Amino acid sequence: MSVGAGAALRVLLVDDQQLVRSGFALMLSVEDDLEVVGEAADGAQAVERARATAPDVILMDVQMPVMDGIEATRRIVAENLGRVVILTTFDRDDYLFDALRAGASGFLLKNADPEQLVDAVRAAGHGQALLAPEVTLRVIERMTALSPALSPADGARHRAAPGAGAAAPATTRPAHPGLDRLTDRERQVLVLLGRGRSNAEIAGELYLGEATVKTHVSNVLAKLGVRDRVQAVVVAHESGLIQPAG
Repeated sequence: MSVGAGAALRVLLVDDQQLVRSGFALMLSVEDDLEVVGEAADGAQAVERARATAPDVILMDVQMPVMDGIEATRRIVAENLGRVVILTTFDRDDYLFDALRAGASGFLLKNADPEQLVDAVRAAGHGQALLAPEVTLRVIERMTALSPALSPADGARHRAAPGAGAAAPATTRPAHPGLDRLTDRERQVLVLLGRGRSNAEIAGELYLGEATVKTHVSNVLAKLGVRDRVQAVVVAHESGLIQPAG
């Protein structure tokens, strides 16, 4: 679900701390194209308020009473009630991957600058996915650390295309069925997406125009059957296409 140009984005704020919600509401209220339509103190309330207010974007905390943000995200995505951006603090949240698999469209740090918060809401509301750079690195580190390897033969079947860098052996999970549909270039793009690269950075590394990269990204998402580039990151890591650091 995305919003057309000129329409104000409707935002639902979900956090068990009133002070946090008030701070985010204050940051967003000064923007003419953003409208805070509700608040919720836990995941169960978030689902109810999302049904009642039809937000475009839900800013979602993870650790909350009654129902956590992961389960709330799963239910909101299943009912197509809005796009979820997870608000996270590194030391407390051990559920980033579960939230990704639940369908979150991005992650933002709670201590983000107001400009980053506004940009994240706009990106999600207009159908784009967002990972804060620090969160991208954290996701990659944890994903690779938690991915046991198969045999060399299994890893060879899922090696990235030349030019995208070395790939890790596949994990013990089954390979995503859409991978076999990707061209060599699309697989290169997927590997770079999995490393958190922006379209501009992918264009620079592969010596392509940004418009061409955008087309490749769209093809990758369609062939993998995923909603956005955040979900493509999950596929890239779970399929063993990314070389663990170190």
